[in-house]
Amino acid sequence: PHFTEETGIEVRVIAVGTGQALRVARNGDADVLLVHHRPSEEQFVADGFGIRRYDLMYNDYVVVGAGSDPASTQTATDVADALTRIADHRSLFFSRGDDSGTHKKELELWARTDIKVADSNGEWYRETGRGMGATLNMASSMDAYTLSDRSTWLSFGNKGNLALLFQGDPPMFNQYGIILVNPKKHPHARAEEGQVFIDWMLGEVGQNLINSFQIQGQQAFFANAAR
Repeated sequence: PHFTEETGIEVRVIAVGTGQALRVARNGDADVLLVHHRPSEEQFVADGFGIRRYDLMYNDYVVVGAGSDPASTQTATDVADALTRIADHRSLFFSRGDDSGTHKKELELWARTDIKVADSNGEWYRETGRGMGATLNMASSMDAYTLSDRSTWLSFGNKGNLALLFQGDPPMFNQYGIILVNPKKHPHARAEEGQVFIDWMLGEVGQNLINSFQIQGQQAFFANAAR
């Protein structure tokens, strides 16, 4: 609403995971991308589908699970240790399994361990193929572990026995980027309006609004656009 009030440009949001968002944009069905998996974003630009990628804001990922913490992740030394403890204990872990930014990050974190989760898929490691909220609901109903972005965890209402168990390791950093779709690939893309939106988000007003957004009294995102 703030952006539209200032510019008269209306924004229609398509809220999907990063992988699907990138596919939508590659197909020419979006003007601007706001996603959170930097390697995929940089590949999107390298392939000519995006003009330029900008840092916009960040938060982080957290490991959540039953408050009883059967795998003792709370005392882990780092996220690789936390995940290894879950695997060694064969505690139930739900993965989004949906090619989202969170799913991509989760696989990167598992790659820091010696665990090959593909070998255990369907056993203690299970892919939901669902979004973050649905995956958290499944974890809540079965006292399972999962990886969540902090903002979704804060806004999730059906926590049940779930608790935030591990956080703060640098690899759990979650950077968001914003990209203008290349009109040379998709001439119908509204590049001029899209760039106005990007500039506004990267500017003082947009960055201040990002910093002021709270969930349950906690700041959900931290603006970090280069000024």
